[in-house]
Amino acid sequence: MAIAQLPKEIQDCYEVYESRHACAILKEEFPDEWDDIVVVLSKFRLLKSDIMVPGGSKSDISGKIDSHLYSLGWEEKQFDTKVVVDGVEHHSPTHKIDCYKNRVALEIEWNNKDPFYDRDLNNFRLLFELRAISVGVIVTRCDELQTIFRDLGRGKSFGASTTHMSKLLPRIQGGGGGGCPIVVFGISGRLYVED
Repeated sequence: MAIAQLPKEIQDCYEVYESRHACAILKEEFPDEWDDIVVVLSKFRLLKSDIMVPGGSKSDISGKIDSHLYSLGWEEKQFDTKVVVDGVEHHSPTHKIDCYKNRVALEIEWNNKDPFYDRDLNNFRLLFELRAISVGVIVTRCDELQTIFRDLGRGKSFGASTTHMSKLLPRIQGGGGGGCPIVVFGISGRLYVED
């Protein structure tokens, strides 16, 4: 199992889940992208100061992950998709992928409402079926972080209806991503640093 080939630090600090041999596909078919993801996740730390920043647009936590990937050649990507029926084009836009490189799509779901997972998984399914991506990756948070948020007085900002592993995994296991191979990295409390 390719999860076992992830560096020990990743295995120790993230809850990792895969479907349809996503890690093996990433490691063998997309080794540069695999290495990028490993480097970014290995360097990431969940800082108390970032958790304490009030909500709003993109969080500092998501920004640190995607900006590091952008520095490695990843990009935010909007696909121009359409269906042609009897010569008539019907545009079928997808939502933007947070980070994309060489047929690997990566979404960061730190503190959105949990229906964003449905959007991401549907997007992965469609783009996989259209042969635009080969693997989908989601970076999110483990449920255990809720204890840290409560202790910091931020529990209401990171509530039960926001994005975390127990909201995502049943959707994947229920076929939400279709045939797209998916790997999920859940940020755990072992990455937390009181800066």
